[in-house]
Amino acid sequence: MSAGVAAELSPRGSRHWVRVAGALLGVWYAFMLTYRFEILLWMIATCLPLIMMGVWIEAGASGLFPDITAVSVARYFLAVFVVRQLTVVWVIYEFEWHVNSGRLSSYLLTPVDPAWRYVTMHLGEQAARLPFFVGVVALALLLYPAALRGEEGEGWWVPSLWQVGWFVVLTYFAFFLRFLIQYTIAMLSFWFERASGFEHLSYLLFLFCSGMLFPLEVLPTAVRELLLWTPFPYLLWFPATMLSTGDVELTRGLAVLLGWGALLLALNRVAWRRGLRRYSAMGA
Repeated sequence: MSAGVAAELSPRGSRHWVRVAGALLGVWYAFMLTYRFEILLWMIATCLPLIMMGVWIEAGASGLFPDITAVSVARYFLAVFVVRQLTVVWVIYEFEWHVNSGRLSSYLLTPVDPAWRYVTMHLGEQAARLPFFVGVVALALLLYPAALRGEEGEGWWVPSLWQVGWFVVLTYFAFFLRFLIQYTIAMLSFWFERASGFEHLSYLLFLFCSGMLFPLEVLPTAVRELLLWTPFPYLLWFPATMLSTGDVELTRGLAVLLGWGALLLALNRVAWRRGLRRYSAMGA
């Protein structure tokens, strides 16, 4: 084992990377606070789940969908809104700009992989966004209190500690999977000037297959089972259902999440290495 590898594996090396991660998080959190009003506007732009909540409350109350009720869809879409706020990813636009402007070159001169800068940038933005979306959730519960106290026979919405714990874990699994999907597409910036166009196609799949527009329970069983082998339901529907009802196949979900995560990470690293060779060949 070389001295460099041994140093990285030593407790001192671990403490060093913890300090680096803490410093990056602190820097990006402070940076994002300077754009807090803009972050509020971004958050408002991602309120689609709350709009769909109003639509599906009416659908649930109508009795047209026997598997859902007005209260159950209200709880589901509130959970979707929370997941959505914690899994917003825009790395492709940052990376595309850095490649096209040559700014990526300065990041390559540091000992930290640029991916960690982008991850901590997103986590810092989440921390800055937190007070805003907590306020929006409180307002939504005030406007529709039945989501919290339930109708007759449904009881209060009080998720267990087990549900809350797994919800947090699954939400951050979803965040890192969403980050990997977009960061892998972002690697196309080494070959195409506007790689973000490919993200728009991916977003359409995300919109219709993630559970943002409707609970997956309203789909035919065969269609839902097919979708559950793709990564998209695990980006919103899976953690939101864990919080709202706890009725999920946890083992299968974790297996699919980890499987797609491993595949995307491998693709990302291959594309990164090949892209860097092309980037260097262009004189950057």
